[in-house]
Amino acid sequence: MKFISKPTLEHKEVPVADDGQWEKIVQDWSDKHHNIHRGKNSDKTRCYVFSINSVNDPLIQKAQLEEIVNLTEAQGAEIAGKEIYLLNKINPKSLIGKGTAHHLAQRARDCGASMIVVDAELSPSQLRNLEDIAGMSICDREAIILNVFLKHASTKQARIQVEIAQLEYLRPRIRGIGINMDQQAGGIGNSRGAGETASELLARKLDHRLLELKKAQKKFTRVGDISRSQRQACKRIVLIGYTNAGKTSLMNALTNEELSARQMPFETLSTTSRCLSRHGEDVLVSDTVGFIRRLPASLLESFTSTLAELKEASLLVIVIDISDYEYEAHLKTTLEMVEKLGALKIPRFYVFNKIDRLNTEFKKAVADELSEAHPYVLLSSHDSEAVADFKTTILQEVRSEQTLEVFVPYSASQVTTLIYSKCRILESSTQEQGMHFKIEAKAPILKQIVEKLKELRQ
Repeated sequence: MKFISKPTLEHKEVPVADDGQWEKIVQDWSDKHHNIHRGKNSDKTRCYVFSINSVNDPLIQKAQLEEIVNLTEAQGAEIAGKEIYLLNKINPKSLIGKGTAHHLAQRARDCGASMIVVDAELSPSQLRNLEDIAGMSICDREAIILNVFLKHASTKQARIQVEIAQLEYLRPRIRGIGINMDQQAGGIGNSRGAGETASELLARKLDHRLLELKKAQKKFTRVGDISRSQRQACKRIVLIGYTNAGKTSLMNALTNEELSARQMPFETLSTTSRCLSRHGEDVLVSDTVGFIRRLPASLLESFTSTLAELKEASLLVIVIDISDYEYEAHLKTTLEMVEKLGALKIPRFYVFNKIDRLNTEFKKAVADELSEAHPYVLLSSHDSEAVADFKTTILQEVRSEQTLEVFVPYSASQVTTLIYSKCRILESSTQEQGMHFKIEAKAPILKQIVEKLKELRQ
């Protein structure tokens, strides 16, 4: 979806709106969206990319510029020009100062661009003010990411999730989608309230549509919960990581599938699961949507049901593209997302991927530090022998876990701490003398718990 925020002048004398204003608004919104994503190459929107950075590191600046350029291209636009801008102080009204905005707009016009893409999250007022100063269309980072998600939403569930995020983005920006939104619509003989402006009408329509979409999303969530409950007997391995880290390529190599693995941001939006073990059909591997820094909160909330696989995983396989200069920042973003989704206590296995693209040797000490004592492997998903060894290893990892039901007295605080830090808690209940746990962990950990409890009884 393409959102264009065009400032409108306040009206001292408010005229009555004609019937069909809502349809006109929707048509204008739809036309702009289709003009971005469809048509021949020559008809693509030409964008000038303005990457804002506060870190004075040329390599980081270059990496972040490439990321927003890739996102802009992935939504179907053409890059007319690009630049990096070091921002020391944010202007609360328009992010950057008037002079900077004027010069930016002039450089964009000189390149033949019709839109400026700003790599920052702009508030509705900042977006309107910046467009007013620059005199041309502005698209912020959140709108770009929403556009890319829309383009790659192939399933009904993904389309619903993306539309929810889009409408939540549009809701506070109603006045700026390019049509006079301050006109009133009379209430006599209409379904509209007396004196209701077009913007208020659109807000009401959007709220109604959001309510419908969220009801539909709940149905998908229930279906997903049922599907996961039917697979409870299976061990589950979930591939997670930054977008373009190579999760889908690894998934294909592990399962001999041919899922789409193009080098494009958010190529995978829906969770895809395949059987990893052909003997007993007891281990599933799932490929999930990639993460990205500053992912819009509405998107994370919308995809919570899709990412529910993470919480029930037996093993999280975190895939890191070590050929990317910012791989450490990407790993940090991934772990932050895992924490937000409440999956930090699930066992992890790190895959430092794309080792074939490195010009220098990747130091083992770096991998030791980043993996934080969790097991890891360095490989290329195109190396069939390395992938086969990795498959054997992770199958052993998930199958080595055992389940134990145990009662822990309140006085055994050390055992309780061990359970919460090293085990996956399947069930827990409070009793008069202590806690009853149903836990899952590797055999040595369970043995340690049993021995500590025996010592306390003696």
